[in-house]
Amino acid sequence: MSLVLSTSWNAFRHTDGSSLINEIKALGFDEVELSFNLTSAMVDDVEKLVQDRFIKVASLHNYCPIPAEVERAAALPDCYSMSSKDEEQRKHAVRQTKITIDTAVRLNAQAVVLHCGRVEIPDRTVDLIALFDKGQKGSPEFLALRDDIIRERNDVKKPFVDNTLRSLEELNAYAATRRIKLGIETRYYFREIPFFDEVALILDAFKDSQIYYWHDTGHAQLMENLGLISSHEDFLKRYGTRMLGIHLHDISGCSDHQPPGLGEMDFSRVKPYVSDATLKVIEAHQPATGAQLVKSREILQDLFNG
Repeated sequence: MSLVLSTSWNAFRHTDGSSLINEIKALGFDEVELSFNLTSAMVDDVEKLVQDRFIKVASLHNYCPIPAEVERAAALPDCYSMSSKDEEQRKHAVRQTKITIDTAVRLNAQAVVLHCGRVEIPDRTVDLIALFDKGQKGSPEFLALRDDIIRERNDVKKPFVDNTLRSLEELNAYAATRRIKLGIETRYYFREIPFFDEVALILDAFKDSQIYYWHDTGHAQLMENLGLISSHEDFLKRYGTRMLGIHLHDISGCSDHQPPGLGEMDFSRVKPYVSDATLKVIEAHQPATGAQLVKSREILQDLFNG
């Protein structure tokens, strides 16, 4: 069973792709997911290493490489929203995603992980998290805010979700010609697309297509912790049969992207839904250490192979 490491862990410590990959290879990882914060020159460096069979690229996280007009420090998967009511921005998001798909072809990758836009409302997930961190989960203030956030999103979401579907229709057709699979990722912020039922809306619209579900352990657990879903496993029970890949990272309270094994996440909950074919990507961020990631790999290998 192969475990992949996302370059989100060490991307900002490097300005060239060779040193980036060498640091990961030194930990014993033979496959990577390229994150959304890599320049075109860094991706070119990685392509040479792929051609030399030094490393394999399993997947890319949109947008990869960084769009030419975006500063590296500002590079995010949501810098352009495919759900935007601004038609030029929506079209640009599609164009940039096609570049990521083409890059995946160049690197012999299987998949591209997508963020699918957002409902344009104030991001109040952070306010809910602040109450959670103060130990106020379940308080009248917490519940009132949670319910108001849900109501606000439901009232205005339709045109944004419709635009996401329009964008995905074009991207699905493009990915099919290039034989690249697209993974629709569980999101962290409640205003983002898709939320729980919207995953079904997308998957039902694109049956027998290039579009699949991509599970994120930390994001799904956050939704449970904030009471926005009843259980992390709701996602897996409903969408596990369409799951292409999984981002594996730990979470303590609402602080995610920790090395698996260092937080509160019970990874045995995801095991029944993970097959040999599932792309399994460790997506830990700084300040995780290399030694911690090696230990995480051991923990996950024991779990999935046991």
